[in-house]
Amino acid sequence: MGAGLGNDRSCDAGAPAAPPGNPFGILMIATHNLLDSVRSSNPLWSILHAPGVILASPQHVVFVAYPLLPWVGVTAGYGFGQIYRWSADRRKVFLLRLGTALTAAFTVLRYINLCGDPDRWIKQKSAAFTLLSFLNTTKYPPLLLFLMMTLGPAMLFLRAVDGTTPRCPRPALVIGKVPMFYYLLHVPLIHLIAVIVCYARYGKVHWIFESPTLGQFRVTPPFGWGLSLPSIYLVWALVVCMLYPLCRWFEAVKRRCSDSWLSYL
Repeated sequence: MGAGLGNDRSCDAGAPAAPPGNPFGILMIATHNLLDSVRSSNPLWSILHAPGVILASPQHVVFVAYPLLPWVGVTAGYGFGQIYRWSADRRKVFLLRLGTALTAAFTVLRYINLCGDPDRWIKQKSAAFTLLSFLNTTKYPPLLLFLMMTLGPAMLFLRAVDGTTPRCPRPALVIGKVPMFYYLLHVPLIHLIAVIVCYARYGKVHWIFESPTLGQFRVTPPFGWGLSLPSIYLVWALVVCMLYPLCRWFEAVKRRCSDSWLSYL
């Protein structure tokens, strides 16, 4: 949930507190699961609500993996930053109550296994695996239980750190101030690294850009493709280090400029 204020008005301590969030966004989050029973082959429906194929031909298959609903509602959480115009005591109480309510609602709804996610949790061979089954909710599209499970603890975390002095490395603070900027850059950079690694190992890169069947979406990996977990962490660290100078530059731009649109990056 974004923390941007969504406008460029000054923070007047004496101004009346605006309601947090976006009512339309909250409505989308709370009710989108009511549409799960709708079955439609219309491409627009796949774009809005249910992942699916919108174009299939011998040459190409276009598959929508990230429907807009309810992600648009979640991103409307930029309006949630309005609570940081409130007094500290009022804000902390609100964050505690909201975080506790969302987390408790997730726990109850997930436990009864009746609604919020079609994939039911089941008892596994150990308590740890049972917990993983309990937490294994659907992210694409993000169903109600997934959003409760993630946004609830996020509110409790915001309450826990409210008013504290951050004690983390400066690079983490810099990247945390430009989250969307980092996100938009890291995806193409990771794909570029994958192309370079693929070419270095195989002399060809067509595997990355083709899928003979939907079952092989998104890539058709060659024999031996893939890296060990330590190598994956190494690539992750490399990406962070490569993007840090750009994030530091853009963070300075945001500090110098007051344009409201910058708050979204």
